[in-house]
Amino acid sequence: MKDIPPPWRIPLLILGFASLIIGVGAGLLRLGWAVPRPAADLAVFHGPLMISGFFGTVISLERAVALARGWAYLGPLAAGAGGLALILGLPPAGAQILLALGSAALLAGSVSVFLRQRALFTFTLAAGAASWLIGNLLWLSGFSVPDAAPWWAGFLVLTIAGERLELSRFLPPSPMARRVFIAVLAGLACGMVLAQARLFGAALLALALWLLRQDIARRTVKNAGVTRFIAVCLLSGYVWLALAGAVMLGAGLSAGSLSYDAALHALMLGFVFSMVFGHAPIIFPAVLRVTMPYHPSFYVPLALLHLSLAARLTGDALASFEWRSAGGLLNAITLAAFILNTAAAVIRGKLEKKTG
Repeated sequence: MKDIPPPWRIPLLILGFASLIIGVGAGLLRLGWAVPRPAADLAVFHGPLMISGFFGTVISLERAVALARGWAYLGPLAAGAGGLALILGLPPAGAQILLALGSAALLAGSVSVFLRQRALFTFTLAAGAASWLIGNLLWLSGFSVPDAAPWWAGFLVLTIAGERLELSRFLPPSPMARRVFIAVLAGLACGMVLAQARLFGAALLALALWLLRQDIARRTVKNAGVTRFIAVCLLSGYVWLALAGAVMLGAGLSAGSLSYDAALHALMLGFVFSMVFGHAPIIFPAVLRVTMPYHPSFYVPLALLHLSLAARLTGDALASFEWRSAGGLLNAITLAAFILNTAAAVIRGKLEKKTG
């Protein structure tokens, strides 16, 4: 079966964003905010909804579009359905199986790409998909969410690193830089396999420094328009990645601690969502065949992201639940602003196309 047309991809994207919205609501509940059902029943699934339900669906969809093969859409379909199963309150085992199936499909697609193009970046993307599958299988087999969290984090980090390495062909890293990158991958893998949070954090810190030094964004930030916006998103995200690594290196990952909250949200919000904001003007047009003309308003959600996360981590540093709770609410407002800004850009693109 060949690729599916863009209109049929929209329901898959909706499934992913349903996990995002409900996952954010579940996170707000954990911070003491009154949230309407069904999110009020899903506080324990905040992480799985955000990582596997949302990011898993969106990343799998992006990869399926790139593969242009019908079978590859099993990944986003299963991941989106797994998130929906959690939202609807179905037995968790069913949702866990669906999420594992989605990650297995993504891994199959990633391995097929690697076999066709044996390169460091395709290997890194496949390693990211494998990390997601391992994390989902651990959760399915009875391990806790904090036990699976490093593997899920590895999924996102390796996926982003692989994509940035792919684009580095425009500014190829030296042989020494490539060897350093491979060493960082080894450090991440050892940190996950051995459950050594400090080693994992050290590897994250090293990866952040590598990206800040090697990424082409160092040069494109001097340009204008959407090119500069993307570069600003990337470079600021690498700073949050470095901070997350430093916190893990210094304090480890003790579930429920303030340092745990700070490290994971610096990573998942500061780093990963900075990448999402920066890549949205590229991903949405590619997936949905729409245009997203650049507008300076793109910087508003990015600024809110950094402000809200700074407030949240200040609360963690000061052991202030009020600051952490306020920062969490601002995090939610930030993501709402991003969704609205993205929708406005798509509408603006359609209007410009009609009038043009």
